[in-house]
Amino acid sequence: MTPTTLELLAVASALVAFSGLPGLLLPAGSRAVQRVATWCHVLGCALGVSAAALALAGSPATARFAWPLPSGALTFALDRLSAFFLVPVFVVSGLGSVYGEGYWAEAHHPKNGRKLRCFYGLATAGLALVMVAGDAWSFLVGWEIVSLAAFFLVTTDQDDAAALRAGWIYLVSAHAGTLILFAMFALLRDATGAWLLAPSVALGSSPLLRPILLLALAGFGLKAGVIPLHIWIPDAHAAAPSHVSALLSGVVLKMGIYGLVRVLSMLPAYPTWLGLALVALGITSGVLGVILALAQHDLKRLLAYHSIENIGIILIGLGVGVLGMAQHRLDWAVLGFAGGLLHVWNHAAFKSLLFYSAGAVIHETGTREIDALGGLFRRMRFTGAAFLVGAVAICGLPPLNGFVSEWLISLASFRALTNASGGVAMLGAAAAAPALALIGALAVACFVKAFSAVFLGTPRGPHATRDVADASRSMRFSMGALALSCAVIGLWPNGAASVSRRAADALLGTNAGPAASADLRALGGMPLFLLALIAVAGVAGMALMRPTALTTTWDCGYGSGGPRIQYTASSFAQMLVRLFRWAVLPDEHRPRLKGPFPAAGQRFESHAPDPALDRALLPVFARGRSLLGLLHVIQAGRIQAYLLYIVVTLVVLLAWSWSW
Repeated sequence: MTPTTLELLAVASALVAFSGLPGLLLPAGSRAVQRVATWCHVLGCALGVSAAALALAGSPATARFAWPLPSGALTFALDRLSAFFLVPVFVVSGLGSVYGEGYWAEAHHPKNGRKLRCFYGLATAGLALVMVAGDAWSFLVGWEIVSLAAFFLVTTDQDDAAALRAGWIYLVSAHAGTLILFAMFALLRDATGAWLLAPSVALGSSPLLRPILLLALAGFGLKAGVIPLHIWIPDAHAAAPSHVSALLSGVVLKMGIYGLVRVLSMLPAYPTWLGLALVALGITSGVLGVILALAQHDLKRLLAYHSIENIGIILIGLGVGVLGMAQHRLDWAVLGFAGGLLHVWNHAAFKSLLFYSAGAVIHETGTREIDALGGLFRRMRFTGAAFLVGAVAICGLPPLNGFVSEWLISLASFRALTNASGGVAMLGAAAAAPALALIGALAVACFVKAFSAVFLGTPRGPHATRDVADASRSMRFSMGALALSCAVIGLWPNGAASVSRRAADALLGTNAGPAASADLRALGGMPLFLLALIAVAGVAGMALMRPTALTTTWDCGYGSGGPRIQYTASSFAQMLVRLFRWAVLPDEHRPRLKGPFPAAGQRFESHAPDPALDRALLPVFARGRSLLGLLHVIQAGRIQAYLLYIVVTLVVLLAWSWSW
C-alpha cells in the first residue's frame, strides 16, 4: 500500500468534516442546504470506505507531521485494525446522512437542521481521526472533537429539556473519561519512553502496566458504556434524533472499544487477570444490559440498553481471546478475537437498522412510548419488516449476522472446556458460552415484547390511530441497505470472519499468519444449514397444520374486545422484570381499590430508572449541591464581611509564616 491511501482518507475526512458548513451560508429551511450537505457527506463516506478497503487488502501506511507540542510530531497510521473500525464509521454515517433527508428534513426543522448536519459531519471526521491516530496527542484531539460534536448532536433540539439534560450528562461523562485517558497516556509515556501507539517490549516488564490497563478499562469503558460506567447512554440515545442515536450506538461506542483494542495491541504479553476482568465486565454488561432493556417503556431507551448488552458481548470475545493468549491457546485467541471484532461490524449494522426503524415509527406517530403504539404493521410494512430483521439479528438467531460473531465466541468458550488444566483461566473462558445463551434468551423475550407491542395487535392509543404512513424513500433506502448487510454477513460468514481475523493480527502479534485462520472454517455452511433446517421445519409445520374455523379468542365475558384487554409491553415483561427485580429496582405505583366498584381511571404503572445514574450518582450530587448551598451564608453580599475575610486570611498566613 502506498501513502496515497492516507491521502484518500484525508480527502474523505475533509469532505465529511466540511459537508455541513456550506449550508450555514444559505438561508434556513432551504432544500439546497440539505442536498449540498448530504451529497458532500455521502461522497466523503464513499471515499472513506474505499480507503479502508484498500488498507484491509494492503500493508500499513504511516505519515508524520512536525508540530510544537511535546511529542514533536503528529503521527497517523492506517493499518488493518484501524481500517476495520473505519468501515462502520463511514457506512453508518453515510447511510445516516441519507436517512436524515426524510427524518430531519430542513423544511420541517429550519431552526436546527443546519446545526445538526454541521456537527454530524464533524463527529464523523473526528471518529476517522481517532481510528488513524498513531500517537497519544492526535488520538486525544480526535477524541475531543467527537465528544464536543456529539454533545451538540444530542442537544439538537434545544427546546427539549430532556435533550439538554442528556447532553450535559454525556459531556460530563465524556470529559471524565478524557481526564482518565490523559493519566493513562502519561503513564504510557513513562513506561515506553514515547507517545506512539505502537507495540512496546518495555511494557511487559514495566511496574506501571497494571495501572495503565486499569485506567484504560475505566477511560475507554466510560465511552463504550460498560456497566456501571454506562450512565450517559440511555438518556443520550433516547433524546437524540434517531440517525444520531444510530451513530452514537453503532460507531461512537466502538470508539471506546477501538481505544481498548489499540492499547491491547501494544502489549508484548497478556496477563491472565486482564482476560478475566474483560470477561467479567462483558458478562455483567451483557446480562444487566438486556435485563434493564426488558423493563423499559421507551422504545429508544430499550434499544440503548441493548447497546450496553452488545458492548458486553464484544468484551466477552476480547476477554476470551486474551485468556487464550495468556494460556498459549491460539485456538481460543483466534476465535475470541475474531468473534469480538466481527461483532463490532454486526452491532453497527443491526443496531443502526433498529434505530432507523424506531425513528420511522416515532416520526409518524410522534411518541416513543411502547404502550401507546400497536397495530402499525398494517400501515408500515417495510418499517416493520426492517425492525424484525434487526430484532432477529440482535438476538443472535440464524441465519443473520448476529449469530455468526456470537457463534465464534461460543466456539472459543467450548474449546476452553477441553483444557482441563487451565485453572481459573479455563473457567473464565468457559463462562462465556452460558452467558451468551442467557443473554440471547433474554434478548428474544425483549424483542418479542417490542415487536408485538409496536407492530402487532390493535392500536393502543391516539398516536397509533392517527394518519400513519410508511417511511419515506430515503429512510427506506438506509434501512434496506443495513438489512441487506445483516443478511449477507449471516449467509456468507467466512468472508466477514476472515476480514475480522486479519484485523486481529494486531492482537495476535507473532502468532498471526495463515495457520491461525484454520479454526474459522468451523463456520463453513452452518448458517445455510440452519436456514434450510428452519425452512424444512416450517414447511412440515404448514403441512401438518389442521384447518381451523376463524373465530375470536376467549374474551373473558366482554361483548367485544378492545385495545385495553390486549397484552401491553409492561405486562408481557412483568414476570422477567420481577425475577430480576434486584437489578432493575423498578418504581411501581399500584392503585388503591376500595369497595366492590372502584373508581374509574385508576391504573397500575411501573418505571425503571437507571440504577447507576438515577439511584446512585444523582442523589449523591444532589446532597453535594445542598452542602454547597451553605456557601450563601458566607457570601452575604456585604463589602465589610469580605474585607474581614481578607484580614483574617492575612493574619493566618502571617502566623503560619512566623512559625516557620
